[in-house]
Amino acid sequence: MADAHSVVPASVLRNLSDKLYEKRKNAALEVEGIVKQLAALGDHEKISAVISLLTTEYTYSPQANHRKGGLIGLAAATVGLTSEASQHLEQIVPPVLNSFSDQDSRVRYYACEALYNIAKVVRGDFIIFFNQIFDALCKLSADSAANVQSAAHLLDRLVKDIVTESDQFSIEEFIPLLRERMNVLNPYVRQFLVGWITVLDSVPDIDMLGFLPDFLDGLFNMLSDSSHEIRQQADSALSEFLQEIKNSPSVDYGRMAEILVQRAASPDEFTRLTAMTWINEFVKLGGDQLVPYYADILGAILPCMSDKEEKIRGFARETNEELRSIKGEPEEAFNVGAILSIARRQLDSEWEATRIEALHWISTLLDRHRSEVLCFLNDIFDTLLKALADSSDEVVLLVLDIHACIAQDPQHFSQLVVFLVQNFRIDHSLLERRGALIIRRLCDLLDAERVYRELSSILEGEADLEFACIMVQALNLILLTSSELSEIRKLLKQSLANAAGKDLFVALYASWSHSPMAIISLCLLAQMYPHASAVIQSLVEEDINVKFLVQLDKLIRLLETPIFAHLRLQLLEPGRYVWLLKALYGLLMLLPQQSAAFKILQTRLKTVPTYSFNAGDQLKHALSGNPYSHHGASQITEDGNKNLNNGNVQNDINFTSWLEQFEQIQRQHRLLAKSQAQSRNNSLLKDGPKAEEPRQLPTSNTNRAVSRSSKRGPG
Repeated sequence: MADAHSVVPASVLRNLSDKLYEKRKNAALEVEGIVKQLAALGDHEKISAVISLLTTEYTYSPQANHRKGGLIGLAAATVGLTSEASQHLEQIVPPVLNSFSDQDSRVRYYACEALYNIAKVVRGDFIIFFNQIFDALCKLSADSAANVQSAAHLLDRLVKDIVTESDQFSIEEFIPLLRERMNVLNPYVRQFLVGWITVLDSVPDIDMLGFLPDFLDGLFNMLSDSSHEIRQQADSALSEFLQEIKNSPSVDYGRMAEILVQRAASPDEFTRLTAMTWINEFVKLGGDQLVPYYADILGAILPCMSDKEEKIRGFARETNEELRSIKGEPEEAFNVGAILSIARRQLDSEWEATRIEALHWISTLLDRHRSEVLCFLNDIFDTLLKALADSSDEVVLLVLDIHACIAQDPQHFSQLVVFLVQNFRIDHSLLERRGALIIRRLCDLLDAERVYRELSSILEGEADLEFACIMVQALNLILLTSSELSEIRKLLKQSLANAAGKDLFVALYASWSHSPMAIISLCLLAQMYPHASAVIQSLVEEDINVKFLVQLDKLIRLLETPIFAHLRLQLLEPGRYVWLLKALYGLLMLLPQQSAAFKILQTRLKTVPTYSFNAGDQLKHALSGNPYSHHGASQITEDGNKNLNNGNVQNDINFTSWLEQFEQIQRQHRLLAKSQAQSRNNSLLKDGPKAEEPRQLPTSNTNRAVSRSSKRGPG
């Protein structure tokens, strides 16, 4: 240290710490001259001593003016060294960098100025300190003092120039530092970072594209910045990188795809749009490379299908079609289970378009990878069943398409129908709102007879009698009205002459017995008129309630539709179809006289020609009221002809036994109704009468008509 004091005059050292800038500046010029002389002599030991003196006694001094003088002195020493400065940089640069964090803004300003002058002298040799300098500049870019920011910007521009012309810059060492800074929220720092990314990307020898995954997420973060300028700069940088990706033969799509998927769900609209733009290009460019990322990409696309912004929806639709056109195989890392999981989750989306597209994907996977999808069936089946209650008809129809595709296998078919009945049992409103749509669609997609046989088999042993009745009534109405079941109706109409029709009639009978009106409708459709009459005659007082009359009203109106045209035509020959006439008169007797249905049926029966009646055996037999009283070797058929035991299909049906079964099931329903009524009465007695609750009155003329008809007799 004594050598340094002997080399630098005391007056120079004194002026170097003066409060006046001019004196410090003149002292620095003196230091520059001294160092230049020592460099010419090659006395680097004394130069080191001078630098050490400036560092320890000035730049690290507690006095601000000393620190300012020390910084100016170090810059002057570097200028004096000129080409030989590089060997002393290890001494010169660290104290200057340390001064960037000084509490005094003027000291920070002089540190920027000093480093600027040092950098101008050493140029490329400066690169060894690049990471430390970059870190310091990053902090100074957000400095609270405007003059410090201005000085930092000047230094930043110089450092950029040096880096772009240097062949010593290491991008590998720089990227971790950049990645660490990319999530800073300060707008000045963000501008600083984007500026550096843009500059480095412009250097041909620096492969920024290869490191794009390291800072891509940070750039996307900036797209939602409150500053328009920052958003614009980030967007410009991203656009440039996307163009480079398009022109590059090899790109790491995978790592970037993971980032884009997350950004596609950003609450910021511009960020979502940019992410979808990138994903769209990736799917087009990456192709098979993206197979392992199908599920993640699909998870980003599906929600965007319902985005409020049309551009985003457009990119999502286009990308979705591109993704669907790439046919990956499980052995190529194509994860069927993961894609199914994404589609299943999106079925809970509040947006219809997203749910629809999720179902399209499940359908696509079933077409291409049926065996793999069926392996994951337990994971998606419950969700698909719940989707049957969706508010959108289009969603429900697509779900049914998928169910029908799955149900091509017998075990899955049974499972589907069982689950369907369970859902109807749990949620009666689903049966009311969607029952007809679901059943009709399944009958259209699958074999209608197979569907009805399976449903009948399940309902035959249904423990919930009330639900069984409701379900059978719904199925019966669909059977009588839906175009999808026209073939079944044709088959049932041939029950007397066709073994297949008879077999279907028998298969439906047991479950249809849960509803008297369903059984009567089935018999009329199958032209089993004697049995229809027998069922009507078997009804007791408890069976004739409001619900029964509502169902009867529906049947009477259906008798006037084309479905029962054959029945109405048969009334032209009452002599041949006596049991039909008696069954219809039986229904008329059950209807209240003032009801519209009574008038409709009465009007129809008035048109029956009386001249065709005869006093033959069939009329006497019909009026006897027992269609099953003859059990000899011959049987009187509906058209009045004797049928010697020649294998007629009807001979195989034991109607007496079936009638007993119907009556037994109806007794169970009556017992259930009595039990429920008793429970309600007990509950009312326990809770006591409520003064505010008015006495329940008859709700319609139908009820009063029922009362009158029961007192006065029918018709």
